[in-house]
Amino acid sequence: MMTKRVREILGYYASENPGVLTNLARFLNHGRLAGTGHLVILPVDQGFEHGPARSFAVNPPAYNPQYHFELARDAGCNGYAAPLGFLEAGAAEYAGELPLILKLNNHDVLLDERDPMPAVTGSVKDALRLGCAAVGFTIYPGSTARQQMYQQLQEIAAEAKEHGLAVVVWSYPRGSGLSKEGETALDVVAYAAQIAAQLGANIVKVKLPSAHLEQPEARKAYEAAGVALEPLSARVAHVVQSCFDGRRIVIFSGGPKEEDKALLEEVAAIRAGGGYGSIIGRNSFQRPKPDAIALLSQIMKIYAS
Repeated sequence: MMTKRVREILGYYASENPGVLTNLARFLNHGRLAGTGHLVILPVDQGFEHGPARSFAVNPPAYNPQYHFELARDAGCNGYAAPLGFLEAGAAEYAGELPLILKLNNHDVLLDERDPMPAVTGSVKDALRLGCAAVGFTIYPGSTARQQMYQQLQEIAAEAKEHGLAVVVWSYPRGSGLSKEGETALDVVAYAAQIAAQLGANIVKVKLPSAHLEQPEARKAYEAAGVALEPLSARVAHVVQSCFDGRRIVIFSGGPKEEDKALLEEVAAIRAGGGYGSIIGRNSFQRPKPDAIALLSQIMKIYAS
């Protein structure tokens, strides 16, 4: 049954065609958080992005692509995101069991480069063939290659939406235009979220912002307007505000594996700040499956509260 909250969220996307709205509803109406307006998604692109040993050696069953389909399904996640190879290795066996996101570009770390440029590693046709509900795409605001990424995203998003697929954008500030601390600065993360929304993202994925302010001109604006830098929930609220005043779904990445207590405190802050949810990768699949399911259950209880 379609809840009032899900109908409200879909109303934010009135310009999209019925196919896109249906696929957004598939995520919002699936899993343990169905109907709440909140999302917990499992992303497993780290094998490509960080390397197999760094990603899976701590929990060897995770080398098997089908492990992740089962983890997302058994935990009651709203969806599962992965590059082409991982989805091809399980999409048939788990067809119809959960909404899928095909990550259409990826970047490796075999070359240490200051200004990264991901390669397009899949297509909208692949997403349709595999029964996906959405495509995913990463942009790196701050990289000298950012303009090319923005253009690629615009073209891919237009094609995906034409075929009724939703568009999820990983907007991760990175590159020679930013300091390391600046990659998660509040002004930069909020700007990156706005860029993704302006490029047509239906769902925006960003990292949790720190209280640091990177840009001198932005600092002046933040100080003049009295934008709160603390606590974390206030920073989350500002990022959500930057996504069209909450009229675009914005979810926050879980980042590197950390202790349960710290992660759950972050989730509570996301919930308090009006964030739509979390996309939890390494903090899920780098734990034994029973522990991962238990942790995801606690996260979902926070969002459902």
